[in-house]
Amino acid sequence: MDRKDHHDLRVFAGSASPILTSEICRLLHIEAGRCEVKRFSEGNTFVRVLENVRGRDTYVVQTLSGAVNDQFMELLFWIDALRRASAKEVTAVIPFFSYAKGDKKDEPRVSIRARVCADCIEATGADRVLTMDLHAPQIQGFFGISVDHLYALPVFVEYFRPMVTQDWMVVAPDVGFGEQARRFGRALGIEYVVSEKTRTGHNEQAEVLRIIGDVQGKTCVIVDDFATSGGTLVATAHKLLEEGATEVFASVSHGLLPGEAPARIQASPIKQLVITDTIEGRTGQLPKNIKVVSVAPLFARAIHNIHHRTSISELFES
Repeated sequence: MDRKDHHDLRVFAGSASPILTSEICRLLHIEAGRCEVKRFSEGNTFVRVLENVRGRDTYVVQTLSGAVNDQFMELLFWIDALRRASAKEVTAVIPFFSYAKGDKKDEPRVSIRARVCADCIEATGADRVLTMDLHAPQIQGFFGISVDHLYALPVFVEYFRPMVTQDWMVVAPDVGFGEQARRFGRALGIEYVVSEKTRTGHNEQAEVLRIIGDVQGKTCVIVDDFATSGGTLVATAHKLLEEGATEVFASVSHGLLPGEAPARIQASPIKQLVITDTIEGRTGQLPKNIKVVSVAPLFARAIHNIHHRTSISELFES
């Protein structure tokens, strides 16, 4: 990717994603767009673009984790500011779209939160959304604008491939993630099994009931799209060892891991948890058994191809 190819491209960092944005821009051989965010004492957020974007393709990178509501409102303000500054196109780059968990009305009198967020992003003036590993891929259909949905799977496959032997096995943490586990296993040339779990209420605690498949003597790698408390990963790891697995690894696209979650992973039987850099701003250092790999190359290539109106379908493949 040559700098001269990107003379009318601008990529701006929301306050939740400055490090990832910096790495994306480095790979694109451009400077990050100049902008500023102010938060006033009464809670208001103010954003301002500090350079000319008239007639340019613009991208604002803002993950949604931690103070999710503040970050989402800031994203809407960035979209509006770029639109009012006469940008040619505005793409909302959302590495982690946390409200993707609210994809259905599965209880009485609840909001379909992902749909509300999609409506807001579209109404504010975004032309496109670029995101990664939506909790529910069908959320793309909530938008009337284009959604490019990347997967971290190729990054994980590249990381694990030198380690994998025929004694390895992929584990889906639940039936819903079975297809992704199958793709992961196919890319590595190994089989997969599924963990059956149950969850009651909204307390982020899950009980692993059984492993559907034989893991005796296997090194297992659990794959999932996001981890908050780490409880499901730890419970699944314990169940795998009870069923005869020899070692347990895990890979999670979005490792939120607030509070005591890193310590929980450190004390668990998980030999190594591999996460991506879609989440920033954690307090404290991650333990040695948590490894961070970057998805900036995937986002940089996607932005390059979108900017040049070429296909990015190869980035969706494992």
